[in-house]
Amino acid sequence: MNGSEKTSKYRKYVPKYGVKNSDNRSAFGKYVPAFVFIVFIFGMAIWFIFSPKTDYSSSEKRYLQKFPEVSFENVESGKFGNDFESYFADHFPVRNLWVGLNAYYALDTGNNGAGGVYNCSNGYLINKPVSTDNKLSVNVKAVADFKKSIDVPVTMMLAPSTGYIADDVLPAVHDKYNDDMYFEDTAKTLFDNNISFVDLRKPFKDAYANGTQLYYKTDHHWTTVGSYTAYEQLCKQLGISPASKEKFSIEQYPGFYGTTYSTSCFWLTLPDTIEVWNNNANTPENISVKITEGNKTEEYNSMFFYDHIDEDDKYPVFLDGNHALTEITNSNAKGGTLVMIKDSFSHCLAPFLAENYSKIIMVDMRYYKNSVSDLIKAENPEQVLVVYGIDNIATDTDIVWLK
Repeated sequence: MNGSEKTSKYRKYVPKYGVKNSDNRSAFGKYVPAFVFIVFIFGMAIWFIFSPKTDYSSSEKRYLQKFPEVSFENVESGKFGNDFESYFADHFPVRNLWVGLNAYYALDTGNNGAGGVYNCSNGYLINKPVSTDNKLSVNVKAVADFKKSIDVPVTMMLAPSTGYIADDVLPAVHDKYNDDMYFEDTAKTLFDNNISFVDLRKPFKDAYANGTQLYYKTDHHWTTVGSYTAYEQLCKQLGISPASKEKFSIEQYPGFYGTTYSTSCFWLTLPDTIEVWNNNANTPENISVKITEGNKTEEYNSMFFYDHIDEDDKYPVFLDGNHALTEITNSNAKGGTLVMIKDSFSHCLAPFLAENYSKIIMVDMRYYKNSVSDLIKAENPEQVLVVYGIDNIATDTDIVWLK
């Protein structure tokens, strides 16, 4: 065997080991992603099992799914599986991080409003407009039909949508806000049925153009100054004098995160400051607030419930939030009785109206199941007032039971 043959054989021999080592590394590399995935799944499962569970999400402002009941019927019907899926999603480790990342991913990929809320300029989070296939005309007609059953003047006031008033902060691409059509149709129906209507569109547009913040940036409600602006227009319609701003001391409480914040999961948005306009002349001596749920009635001596100031959602500082029946009595006011059929927009409006009416009875149709006309006959009010946000009354399913 000569030298060239030895070299040739050696060259053929060496690559065999090189190829074999490469194949081993390649085979091992194929299993690395699977190994990492398995470790991740088991790690998250262990984290999920041992992580503490809470009943309520302060960020999303809702109660979380409880662990489903284990029974043969639930397992067989598939209910257990569906409920456990919801339970797992609600209690997934660092859930707020994941839903926040998802919200910002949708925003960065051009899907602003994916969660039903637009991320707008100037720090606003604004609900998308309600569908035109809504219940507004049915609900307004229900109010008109109700008017025929009572012998008391009725006035309706609707809060325009935030997106309609603050249209300059909306994203370049957004759905149309149809407030003009809704307000004009509502005004016609009410006029035909002898119901007065407070149209807030122009007063709110003018106030907003002058720099007044009428709506919260992280919540769908009007601010206290927005509520006062509506109060002035309402008093003009009713022929009464509004309480002057000078009567109130303004208390400011920062750190308010509202409904559009919790719905959108845009956690990097800065919080609002909520204001309480308090007339210092109102004391426990002249103010009484009765809250009724079912057969239970509790009495308080203030229209402001400051315990809620320590919560993320501070809006229930006004009259403790939603209740079936709330009665405010102000022995210093000279007016008679006002019955309000309302949603939550009324909560910061009612303390202003308490300056004019000695008794205000607030009825929330979502929770009040008795006859409102019977209530009116018993109380004999001077005025009935219907107050809703335009989006709320367009989607409400309870006011049709007004009777």
